[in-house]
Amino acid sequence: MENLELQKKANEVRKGIVTAVHSAKAGHPGGSLSAADVYTYLYFEEMNIDPENPKMEGRDRFVLSKGHTAPGLYSTLANRGFFPVEDLTTLRKLGSYLQGHPDMKHIPGVDMSSGSLGQGISAAVGMALGAKMQGKDFRVYTLLGDGELEEGQVWEASMFAGHRKLDNLVVIVDNNGLQIDGKIDDVCSPYPIDKKFEAFNFHVINVDAHDFDALRSAFKEARETKGMPTAIIAHSLKGKGVSFMEGSVDWHGKAPNDEQYAVAMADLERIGEELCQK
Repeated sequence: MENLELQKKANEVRKGIVTAVHSAKAGHPGGSLSAADVYTYLYFEEMNIDPENPKMEGRDRFVLSKGHTAPGLYSTLANRGFFPVEDLTTLRKLGSYLQGHPDMKHIPGVDMSSGSLGQGISAAVGMALGAKMQGKDFRVYTLLGDGELEEGQVWEASMFAGHRKLDNLVVIVDNNGLQIDGKIDDVCSPYPIDKKFEAFNFHVINVDAHDFDALRSAFKEARETKGMPTAIIAHSLKGKGVSFMEGSVDWHGKAPNDEQYAVAMADLERIGEELCQK
């Protein structure tokens, strides 16, 4: 898919995020929006998946370790055809299959239930090891928040992955610099993130999370890396695409009201129109 088409898809994903969180009157828009381009590249370009057959045996696996940004994953899955886009408005509502965190038992396309921070990467490492032990060639991708790196289990899993040379594993860190209580380097700094993963025997790539050429190059490099897992440090902007959410910790876990929703959607409509004119 050409970059322009990916940009258009990512903008639709962002619309779905804002719509879902507004409808639910709860959720996590900031980190969902910052990761929207990564989600889009994974599901529309990188991963071997089939929306018509979500449990396809040889599919690539994705684990959302920062499970609170489920609105981003759900919007991507919906736009990719795993379930109707209209269902995004049922997010977090009683009886809806779209729960506040990913649920592998009820949501098509979700490979692992997640939400307890630090645990998703361990599940992903287990999947990657399982593939190796069974001689399967599928790849495993997991997305972590940068604040999530403060969890010790992340580094236990990383130590194991590096030791086992799991070159079918790609760990992506959404490095938007903000977590629920403020800047990550004020709360409990995980920096330097790249050097830490290198110390655990990862091949590390730093990348602009909103540049599809850079993402394409990074994931290609990850595929070509043998004998060690890859960590992609995706430098992103929290709230990307919505003017009043960009770079603001206030929108980590808060839903827009009706007036704010209108402004957010106008921002994204304007971006969409600009993309159509290119």
